[in-house]
Amino acid sequence: MKQLVLLAVAGLVAQLIDGSLGMGYGVTSTSVLLAGGLSPAAASASVHMAEVGTTVASGLSHWRLRNVDWWLVLRLGVPGAAGAFLGATVLSGLSTEAARPVMALLLVGLGLFILGRSLRRRDAAVSESRISPHGRRFLVPLGLVGGFVDATGGGGWGPVSTTALVSAGRTSPRTVIGSVDTSEFMVSLAASAGFFVGLGRSGVHLTHVLVLLAGGLIAAPIAAWLVSRIPPKIMGALVGGAIVMTNLGQLFSGLALPQAALLPSAVVLLLVWGTAVLVVATGRGAPRGVSRVAAERV
Repeated sequence: MKQLVLLAVAGLVAQLIDGSLGMGYGVTSTSVLLAGGLSPAAASASVHMAEVGTTVASGLSHWRLRNVDWWLVLRLGVPGAAGAFLGATVLSGLSTEAARPVMALLLVGLGLFILGRSLRRRDAAVSESRISPHGRRFLVPLGLVGGFVDATGGGGWGPVSTTALVSAGRTSPRTVIGSVDTSEFMVSLAASAGFFVGLGRSGVHLTHVLVLLAGGLIAAPIAAWLVSRIPPKIMGALVGGAIVMTNLGQLFSGLALPQAALLPSAVVLLLVWGTAVLVVATGRGAPRGVSRVAAERV
């Protein structure tokens, strides 16, 4: 019972992070499930099935707040679904021994990416456009890569898609976050279908799915409101470091790295993480001539 309560809290926190940053639900939830002993494929399958429900709630919340460009949702989500189905079938075909280091490496990499992104001094120019001008040449490859990484890594749709669109500077950040969150429904549905084909019903932990879903549904409307109320850079620094620390042990075990180096590595990363959070919280990572609050908006 205690484990299920913690899992529900993890789902709630993960959805708050995802709805505010446009990324983080998958990597946060998958990290918790892996730490609880699930295989990489089972963890990713459970998270994506829960996301089918949370993305509907999140998408509706963002739509009500006018954060969604439906044309962007379709042009990004359809190729994303194709990439996710392919990624799910690839991960399902790997043995647990082979899949664990692959997923740990992806999650640590995504965690470092989110952490590093929060420390950038100079963000791309911020657009106020509520309609994305991007065409298929940009969105189709982006969706394919984002969907594949999301399914194989247990998360990654947000870090890949949100970052690319915000960095391009041609669409309002709130529209990017709302549209990416909404398009993730198609990605999660396709990934779930891929895992169902590859693993069957036995590969999915329905209890974990329902508990994650419950936590996410509670948080979805709150997260959509928080997207314009909190400093995403501070949350990004906290979340990125937590993901790295959670998966560090899995990475060492999966790659057969010397266990004697695990503790020193964890201490160094903890110091770097703490310093990063301090830098972001004090506004030292903000660009010159830009207010702290404005610089923190992603």
